[in-house]
Amino acid sequence: MQDSDFKLSLKLRIDWSEMDTYQHVNNVNFMKYMQSARVQFWEVTGLGKMYADTKKGPMLVSTKCDFKHPLFFPGNVLIKTKVEFIKNSSFGLYHRLYNDDGVLCAEGHDVAVCFDFNIDKTFNINDELRKIMESY
Repeated sequence: MQDSDFKLSLKLRIDWSEMDTYQHVNNVNFMKYMQSARVQFWEVTGLGKMYADTKKGPMLVSTKCDFKHPLFFPGNVLIKTKVEFIKNSSFGLYHRLYNDDGVLCAEGHDVAVCFDFNIDKTFNINDELRKIMESY
């Protein structure tokens, strides 16, 4: 998979407070970086607005991160995100996290379901939403 396959990217500044005893970014913060990228996806696809308007939207059901190389302060993390799959009511996101030197520091995978919080049930991804999601 080429980096050009990733339509979304998000650059975040690493804060000193994200360091741990070993003087690198604590693993918990990698999950926060992926969360920021996931929320960016929800915003650009309209999933965030859908939830605000209807109380129907994405709900994270699984997340995983494989660590490849440490991140350090000072610096930035670049998160590249793409849709990994779209099923009936669920979808997956794949993230790559890079340091300022372009070194791959982590790979992550999220699975979310489209959930109607009004009735506590999943709902199927309609054709219009699927087309938008497929563009990422």
